[in-house]
Amino acid sequence: MKKTKKVLLINTHLTYPNWTEGTLNNSFIQKAKDFFEAKDFEILETKIEEGYNPDEEVDKHLEADIVMLQTPVNWFGAPWIYKKYVDEVFNSGLFSKKFLSDDGRTREDATKQYGTGGHLQGKKFMISATWNAPAEAFDNPAQQLMQGKSTADLFLPITSNYRFCGVEIVADYNCFDIFKNQDIAKDLENFPKHLENVFGL
Repeated sequence: MKKTKKVLLINTHLTYPNWTEGTLNNSFIQKAKDFFEAKDFEILETKIEEGYNPDEEVDKHLEADIVMLQTPVNWFGAPWIYKKYVDEVFNSGLFSKKFLSDDGRTREDATKQYGTGGHLQGKKFMISATWNAPAEAFDNPAQQLMQGKSTADLFLPITSNYRFCGVEIVADYNCFDIFKNQDIAKDLENFPKHLENVFGL
């Protein structure tokens, strides 16, 4: 009997009334749900703002073949509630030894690298993000702020947690310039193709 694949969709949006209500990030979550359901995935969901149980989130990660983070970028990172989520969920995964047993290094074998002790091999992780920043701000050394850095560089504090636990990181997807020069309809339209490509579905 064929095993049903599962995807965990994590929504980090934090509501600021009369400014950011979460409509855009919810739209990307819905696009992802439609895509994965059409591919016969079972959908697991967490909307951090609505609350969660860290131990249950560990179990969701263990069940999932794919984890997708949907996030607005607030001051060059995910909203603060996501950092709290990571600290609580990944600590639970560490203490229970479900995510990892150690950092990978041993005194007996000096060739083993830091960050190779994870138990989540075979899983994939992707970030989908919404930005005020324009696409032109990245991958260009002439840009004053990012100085040639990519979105993947900026996301290292997020992706490194997953890589540390053995998860494969795939290319992020970004909806840029959402307040000044957006093409949100096109970004939503192109999203399923990105999911198809990075996950080989």
